[in-house]
Amino acid sequence: MKKISIIGAGSFGTAIAVVLGNSKYDITIWARESEVVEGINRNKKNPAYLTNVSLPETVKARSSLEETIQGSGMIIFATPSHAMREVAEKTRAYLSGKEIIVSVAKGIEQDTLMTPSQILTEVLDGVVLEDQIGVLTGPSHAEEVGTFKPTTVVASAYSKRAARIIQETFMTPKFRVYLNYDILGAEIGGALKNIMAIAAGIVDGADLGDNAKAALITRGLHEMKRMGSALGASQDTFSGLTGMGDLIVTCTSRHSRNRYVGYNIGKGKSLQEVTSGMNMVAEGVKTARSVSQWSRKNNVEMPITEAVYKVLFENINPGDAVHELMTRNAKNEIMI
Repeated sequence: MKKISIIGAGSFGTAIAVVLGNSKYDITIWARESEVVEGINRNKKNPAYLTNVSLPETVKARSSLEETIQGSGMIIFATPSHAMREVAEKTRAYLSGKEIIVSVAKGIEQDTLMTPSQILTEVLDGVVLEDQIGVLTGPSHAEEVGTFKPTTVVASAYSKRAARIIQETFMTPKFRVYLNYDILGAEIGGALKNIMAIAAGIVDGADLGDNAKAALITRGLHEMKRMGSALGASQDTFSGLTGMGDLIVTCTSRHSRNRYVGYNIGKGKSLQEVTSGMNMVAEGVKTARSVSQWSRKNNVEMPITEAVYKVLFENINPGDAVHELMTRNAKNEIMI
């Protein structure tokens, strides 16, 4: 495999272009914006995302999906999860059926409540096999990946063959990739950690203290396990990189867009005020709506998720949401 296509020129799409381009793959990135395409091709810089990062000479950009995909052995979907279906439907016509398909998105689609890999499996059915679809996920802020800070992630797929190909393709001395064959658990962890990061940001913005944040991360992990258990995912997955690992980095890092949203809400701003000033997507906002919908539908108790949903979409004061969480009926910690 010589050519790899990246669908989406956002921060993470740009970062993995750096990783793969420096591994001497020919990388073509698809971008909607003509100025992004021009900036990458002319200056080897993305003028919209990770603007301080230089892209290798092996990276080029295209605005045509057909030109982007033609001749590729691997297609990486680096679009936000809520745009995955639309972009995959447009991509379908240009696939040969031989490609390995990789999602790096983290979220759950509203209404269908599908993970990114499930969306790809459904949309691309009849063109590529489910066994050709996988994900790359874990604690990996684009700002650090793109500047070669040591990063460790997980490759997971519907087949062991696809997972191994993903692992071998991405592995570098600065970007270590483990295998985990529980693709559902890996995607649940990647989605729910964004909700918990919003909650962690609220804790920090409202100056609720380290005790509260430690409890939030720990109980947030419990909600991941609870959802995973209901859907048949392995509980061990949530103790790994795509569960606890991603939860820690997203709840504590200054790079976290979701924590940024929560922090400003904790400071008293509205969701609209915060997001209107962002040029990047905070996946946890839409995921909070989707997971709240799922938990209510399936009668699975997820109190932190529900509290975040109420703060974001029902205008509940963060202080009232915290009070509601703290005054719930007494519980046994280890009960699922």
